[in-house]
Amino acid sequence: MGLPLLIAVIWALVNIDRLAEQSERLVFTGVAAAENNRLLVEHVGSLERVARQFQVLDSPESLQLLRQDLSTIEAQLAEMAPLNEQAATTALAASIGASARRIVTTLERADLSDDDETRAIAEFALLRQRVTELTGTLTSFVDTELKNLQANTRRAQRISAWQVAALVPGTFILVLFFIVLVARPIRQLDTAIHQLGQSGFSKPIEVKGPTDLERLGRQLEWLRLRLLELAQEKNKFLRHMSHELKTPLANIREGTELLLDGTVGELQQPQREVTDILRMNGLKLQQLIENLLSFSAWQTKTEVLTLTDFPIRALAISVAKAQRLALKAAHIQLKLEIEDIIVNADRDKIRTVLDNLLSNAIKFTPKGGYITIRAQQTPSSFVLEFGDTGPGIPDEESPRIFEAFFQGQTEQGGQVGGTGIGLSVVLECIQAHEGSVELVDSDEFSGAHFRIDIPQKRATAQQKLAANA
Repeated sequence: MGLPLLIAVIWALVNIDRLAEQSERLVFTGVAAAENNRLLVEHVGSLERVARQFQVLDSPESLQLLRQDLSTIEAQLAEMAPLNEQAATTALAASIGASARRIVTTLERADLSDDDETRAIAEFALLRQRVTELTGTLTSFVDTELKNLQANTRRAQRISAWQVAALVPGTFILVLFFIVLVARPIRQLDTAIHQLGQSGFSKPIEVKGPTDLERLGRQLEWLRLRLLELAQEKNKFLRHMSHELKTPLANIREGTELLLDGTVGELQQPQREVTDILRMNGLKLQQLIENLLSFSAWQTKTEVLTLTDFPIRALAISVAKAQRLALKAAHIQLKLEIEDIIVNADRDKIRTVLDNLLSNAIKFTPKGGYITIRAQQTPSSFVLEFGDTGPGIPDEESPRIFEAFFQGQTEQGGQVGGTGIGLSVVLECIQAHEGSVELVDSDEFSGAHFRIDIPQKRATAQQKLAANA
């Protein structure tokens, strides 16, 4: 597609150069013709004046002047020879020279009679006529050349216009071709990079297009395989570590339960309080390990949603009861502002969300503070809100709080430190429901304020009853 455009450009350049050269030559010819015609007319007029003076005075000086004027005319005609050749006026110019020589030769004769002198002087009329004819012919030649130049210019313009008209669609098609050729692999690269940024390592990356972009696509594919390998190793480590931790933890919990049941002997009140603390922290540790397992499962995408209808208030109360010892130990008041609604979601996942957010709030809420849990229904979703009176989350940390294993600088409370994956698991659970979770900047709570929105794709039994009513 580029060859016709190149040929058209070369043709235009050659024609422009040719027309410029022709214009320059024509200007030079026109100026030279006008100047030579003027000088020839002047020289012939001078020759006639001297001849008439000779007729009156019959002096040798006049004869000398006649010879000089004749030499000047012949030199002028010799200078005009190339122009006369171009204009096909060589014969006419030769006749002018011959006529001038004949007049001078006649006047130079020693036996010149009055009749011969009169005839020689009379011949100037024919000489002037031939000079006028030569001037007109040369002027016509210049005009003809000018018309030819104009015609060539118009023809070149028409041809250029035809070429442009023919090349514009081709150029447009060529531009579209390159846009498609380059834009498609660029979109593929953008999609691949976005896929890698979202931890999407399972889909192969393939880029079709120019060689350089295909090479970049192969490098991204190598990066994807490397990241997939690292992710698999990480998940394998998490699974093995979690399972290894669960075995001794099960023994610890079993021993604690035996102590609390009095199987190995009755405990005194102080001993029972210590055992309760051991049991509570064992449950906490179990929750942390389950979070690790849950996180690993989400990363490998092995878990699926099991959607059921259930009352969200009863689930929140159940989670709060499981955390009652931690709440009591920290002297934290829990406010449940939850509507009595039925939601459609994965019950275990929502329980994990409630448990992790409540556990997280307990760790950062100071003694004597309070935590608020809200739940309400909208026409297309249900909304969960968690607020506490803790120190809140610094602005510089808020963009990273949902990253796995990220732990801020704020000091945590409680007996066992977190792993930094609680909020990451929350995010995974909510995203599995195609919902959203965000950190809300509000003045209602001095600490953190989370809002969760989970869409309801089908009506629950409660909603159906309300609609029928």
